[in-house]
Amino acid sequence: MKSSSLQIGSFTFNWGSRTYVMGILNVTPDSFSGDGMLAKGDVIEQAVQQAKGFIASGADILDVGGESTRPGSAPVNAEDEMERVVPVIHALKKNFPDILISIDTYKARVAEEAISAGAQIVNDVWGLRADPLLAGVAAKYKTPVILMHNRSNPASVDVREKLGNAYIGSEYQNLIEDVKRELLECVALAKNAGVAESHIVLDPGIGFGKTREHNLELINRLDEIRALGYPILLGTSRKSFIGFTLDLPADQRVEGTAATVAVGITRGADIIRVHDVKEMARVAKMTDALVR
Repeated sequence: MKSSSLQIGSFTFNWGSRTYVMGILNVTPDSFSGDGMLAKGDVIEQAVQQAKGFIASGADILDVGGESTRPGSAPVNAEDEMERVVPVIHALKKNFPDILISIDTYKARVAEEAISAGAQIVNDVWGLRADPLLAGVAAKYKTPVILMHNRSNPASVDVREKLGNAYIGSEYQNLIEDVKRELLECVALAKNAGVAESHIVLDPGIGFGKTREHNLELINRLDEIRALGYPILLGTSRKSFIGFTLDLPADQRVEGTAATVAVGITRGADIIRVHDVKEMARVAKMTDALVR
């Protein structure tokens, strides 16, 4: 293990001691899971109420995102993204000063504004490869970064009415070895910019440029990614590979998500990123009791 713990403010992550829970706050109109706030009225009030419930249910981190990563969704420019997320982060810090907030963005400008507003973690779905300036922002503010593996190709999207959109998947010579190699390339970008090794978390990128079979294999072999020595975030919540496996829409995938969380924890996941915080915090606590 590169580092057995991570201190952010007064909060300490002791890796391996328990599973940490990240609750998803989508400040978007078009989230694949149907929980985007922009289509539903007062965004600040919604975010505060959702955060209150998440914290009461056991969330350790609130992940605020202003651009949908749903396959086929339209990109958002930095100004619009900041307009969505910065007021929400201000409100969350005002109401819940002790909670950790991560900003789900791949844009340096958005990350910097979010950090200034109170975010303490950068969660980049492109692993610092989309914006060459983002690694420098993380280093400047000594902000931990979550680096996700991503081979998404907007041209390779499978659209199914009930189950939602999914990336058809890239060609892999060797799935696990390719994912490991590309994650380590992201690590190098972080370290070369001055990000401390203890500030790096890896995410195998479930659903991003991967088929259903790829996703199932990645979860089952997550321990091989964990063996790289970095803490692992696992984001499987309500994703389409669960829908394709169970033939169920996004709002009926809580049990499928629970299965992926439980197996993921047994394979070494340190943080789970979820929509259904109450249920998944319980799954994590029970799985921890069994395997930790």
